Amino acid sequence: MNPTACLLVIGNEILSGRTQDVNVQYIARRLSETGITLSEVRIIPDIRAVIVRTVTEARAAYDNVFTTGGIGPTHDDITSACVAESFGVPWVHHAETFRLLEAHFAPGEFNAARQRMATMPQGAVPIRNSVSVAPGFSMGNVHVMAGVPRIMRAMFEEVLPTLPHGTPVTSRAWHATGLYEGALAAPLEAIQNHYPTIDIGSYPYRLDETQRGVCLLCKGTDAQAVSAAATAVRDMIARLGFEPYEGEPAKS
Repeated sequence: MNPTACLLVIGNEILSGRTQDVNVQYIARRLSETGITLSEVRIIPDIRAVIVRTVTEARAAYDNVFTTGGIGPTHDDITSACVAESFGVPWVHHAETFRLLEAHFAPGEFNAARQRMATMPQGAVPIRNSVSVAPGFSMGNVHVMAGVPRIMRAMFEEVLPTLPHGTPVTSRAWHATGLYEGALAAPLEAIQNHYPTIDIGSYPYRLDETQRGVCLLCKGTDAQAVSAAATAVRDMIARLGFEPYEGEPAKS
């Protein structure tokens, strides 16, 4: 079994629709490439009780928990303190991080608000931030990162190599123009039943008025089984009277 992970996206701005989250896709893809299964994603508000409860539940259920959002200098950046509460440890100034930030800001600019970013659960290990200096941190199996995409990616790439990896997921896809899900549901289910360890997904596409159809994606950690399932998908498309094209449809 590959290691498992849960992603907690924290922020009222995501739930209100003000900000579009673009971190989930990046994290999911990178975890898949390194053999860590992203089993669940939750989007939760900046509410202390909700964050504490959710972190506590997730860290008990999964090998890794990643959080994004809520570690800046403002009053609503409460993720760090909530993680401390979840672990039952004090929320304290981290001396090394404090010195790092103090050296980064011009004299007089390292105010009380910015000093909040040097406060972590006692025992936390900082995650280096090559973009804007202020680090994230790991506490046990919980990895706390910024919500700003380019900063999150820098932190994520710092912590990912330190985690136990599994078998990377491989995938193969076939698509056919003019073929629709209603026509293939039954034979596709039969293929899925024959290859229960392979995740077979059906994804309709529409490139323009004449280029519409369905893409069938097979993925899993057993490359040989993925290939066999993909071959069965290709043959099914042909039997239904359509031309199978390997890969996903090109987007204009």
